[in-house]
Amino acid sequence: MSDKKNSIEEEELDPIVIRGAREHNLKSVDIDIPTQKFVVITGPSGSGKSSLAFDTLFAEGQRRYMESLSAYARQFMEQLSKPEVDWIDGLSPSISIEQKTISSHPRSTVGTVTSIYDFVRLLYARVGEVRDPESGETLRALDEDEIIFKVQKSAKEGERIHLYASVVRGKKGEYLREFEQWRRMGFSKVRIDEKMHDLFDPILISRHSHHDIDVLLDSITIGKPDVEQRIRDAMKICDKVSEGWLKTIGRESKEENLYGKKIALPSSGRSFPDLEPRLFSFNSPYGMCKNCKGLGLIDTPKKTRKTRNLEVENLDDLEDDEIMVNCPECKGARLNADALSVTILGKTVHEFSEMSGQHLIGFLEKAMPTIENPVSIRLLGEIIERLKFLDEVGVGYLSLSRRSSTLSGGEAQRIRLATQLGTQLSGVLYVLDEPSIGLHPKDHQKLLKSLKGLRDLGNSVVVVEHDEETMIAADHLIEFGPGAGVHGGTIVAQGTPKELIDGNLCSSAEYLSGKRLVSEKRDRRKGNGQSIDVTGCQGHNLQNVDLCLPLGKLIAFTGVSGSGKSSLIRHTIEACIAQKFYRSLTDPLKFKTIQGIENIDKLVRVDQKPIGRSPRSNPATYTGLFSPIRAIFAQSPDAQIRGYTPGTFSFNVKGGRCDHCEGGGRVKIEMHFLPDVYIPCEVCHGARYRRDVLEVRFKGKSISEVLELSIEEALKVFENQPLVEPKLRTLVEVGLGYLKLGQAATTLSGGEAQRIKLAKELSKKSTGKTLYMLDEPTTGLHFDDIRKLLLICHKLVDLGNTVVIIEHNLDVISAADWLVELGPGAGGEGGLVVFEGTPEQLIKIPGQSNTGPFLQDFYSRRGW
Repeated sequence: MSDKKNSIEEEELDPIVIRGAREHNLKSVDIDIPTQKFVVITGPSGSGKSSLAFDTLFAEGQRRYMESLSAYARQFMEQLSKPEVDWIDGLSPSISIEQKTISSHPRSTVGTVTSIYDFVRLLYARVGEVRDPESGETLRALDEDEIIFKVQKSAKEGERIHLYASVVRGKKGEYLREFEQWRRMGFSKVRIDEKMHDLFDPILISRHSHHDIDVLLDSITIGKPDVEQRIRDAMKICDKVSEGWLKTIGRESKEENLYGKKIALPSSGRSFPDLEPRLFSFNSPYGMCKNCKGLGLIDTPKKTRKTRNLEVENLDDLEDDEIMVNCPECKGARLNADALSVTILGKTVHEFSEMSGQHLIGFLEKAMPTIENPVSIRLLGEIIERLKFLDEVGVGYLSLSRRSSTLSGGEAQRIRLATQLGTQLSGVLYVLDEPSIGLHPKDHQKLLKSLKGLRDLGNSVVVVEHDEETMIAADHLIEFGPGAGVHGGTIVAQGTPKELIDGNLCSSAEYLSGKRLVSEKRDRRKGNGQSIDVTGCQGHNLQNVDLCLPLGKLIAFTGVSGSGKSSLIRHTIEACIAQKFYRSLTDPLKFKTIQGIENIDKLVRVDQKPIGRSPRSNPATYTGLFSPIRAIFAQSPDAQIRGYTPGTFSFNVKGGRCDHCEGGGRVKIEMHFLPDVYIPCEVCHGARYRRDVLEVRFKGKSISEVLELSIEEALKVFENQPLVEPKLRTLVEVGLGYLKLGQAATTLSGGEAQRIKLAKELSKKSTGKTLYMLDEPTTGLHFDDIRKLLLICHKLVDLGNTVVIIEHNLDVISAADWLVELGPGAGGEGGLVVFEGTPEQLIKIPGQSNTGPFLQDFYSRRGW
């Protein structure tokens, strides 16, 4: 029996066998990945980690699953090509949890993505109390006699009123069959979207896609003897037509809605719709604020934008939120007045959704004993359980109303991870992309516990990661390298973390063991004696914060996620400076005073947003390299003989580009029931240019071949060109020598995009008075890459500039001249400056902050 059990366990633990993987830069990789284990893949940026994990392992698992579906089902799904690999065995159904998988649509929120808001809407529909916003009166259901009394009391003697039955609310569609049915029942009038129509009007038949439809039951005059009976008769008819009581009473141009089953007309004369889940949906016409269509924001008038003259070069692409303002009608709540009149324990659904997940758990657990409805108790349990999953992965500080578009890649990924924890699946292959992004060291243990929980359910967990703590916690560690691009694509070492560290088998092991350091211990700069001082910061969770930002230093801001770092730095100080220098549309969060802005002359935000939203954008165009390169080609003898100009060598304008693909190199083919397919242009075969333009060469290479060069290769070709060589060399110095000059911006990682922006700024002439803002720049960076990043930051500061970094990485924190920590907690428990000083000062008082103990341990492991 025991032998049989062991054989079963061995069969369950058969590895995933990969042979001959050649996707992207992988060099025919052969590897066996253990199953039902926590596996971490690491290595330098561009070394092939994602090519194996996502483009080979996950892609093949997804493709095989789709192949198992029926032909009918497959026609509605994305058709996936087979990865470049000889053979894969041992695959199970795969789920990818990446940083870009959450919708950035303005209607998407944490609550909708996790489906928690669906339970919240249902909860409010079941146990919500309705209060009249004018009188504060709690509304209740009325019986027939009460409704008749209210109707007669609200209308004047001799006034004529119309009785309607509401049959459609907030729905679209064709209602031709219903129109015919109502005609047969004897109705002659119908009100469609507030306009009256004759049911026998032939024009009505062609109408469709209506939202609100009411049929006219009766018209009566108040004061006549038969009023009461006619209202009662109308109620009986209404039951047959709309499966409810009398729904609507129209009086002249004013409309009064009466709903007798749940809610009824208050003393103030105002009425409310039935409590149902769609009333609390900002995606439904039934519940959304009509003014902003449920977005909570309205667009800034175009005239206002035109007068701003924004300098987008230093602020990158403006976000949608930066040209939108809160809706004046719903104040950003997204819902209409009826939905916002319903409360549970005194809180509207918007106020409920605005609470952080951690606070919401406590609020609901306190409410549980006061609720007797068994359905509602079950709903509360579901909501609490899902909120706890969010807290387990370190995002309990987020509110359900938080827009998905404002989440970092790490936050978005951890939200999806929390959703997967709730499914309790087993036998699945999970592939994750740096889930630790944006996490303070204090929250790492929560994340690791969640990942190991997935593994313990019988799943295989493969994580692409650079975090030191995550590597050490892995069951199996794989390092790709030794370099990036053409210098990578091979497995340098694999085994348990201990095996790699003890054997000193790879660069990660050397850093983990302390034999190599990202940064050396160094003296702290004293700065230039100037500062930017801000007082009374109260935006979001900031609690009247005062801050002195010393200039001429490398400054690190840290603190647990949700402690207020971005609110203080990006949305207060940076927004204020951007508004003054560049007339930005973004208003800073509330503060009292700010002084010292005159001590800087430029603000540069270096974040991880893409350098362009189009495949036409690439490192060459973004950094300004392509203009002098085109000029070099235009100066060649062949080009001058033919009369070519620099514009001839542009693939974005007419002149020299291929007319068939318009310089894209690929042509889009529209497919029915399938995503659009891009194929190489049949005229230029992907070269982008006309044949005669490609005949012009510089050092034996055409303009198309130059775009296919890696930055390292291009440096050799243009080493004697003063307008090109410095920019190329800077890109190599920031560790991006492996990228192609013409590589599409859409294929670059956030870390690569950020370093391209840094290289662009480094190549400019420094004034020594620039303020650089970097938001978590170590995202996606290996130890070697972080070392290069810090060298760049130190170089900028040595030129007299100030570099501000929001970061959790201890290597960066230890390298800072000045350290500011916000906290002590997240959300309402944060928003305070708990420490200002040097890293050495913090480790002397580790108990006063969340970062102190981790930094002290970091120092002791390095013997500092």
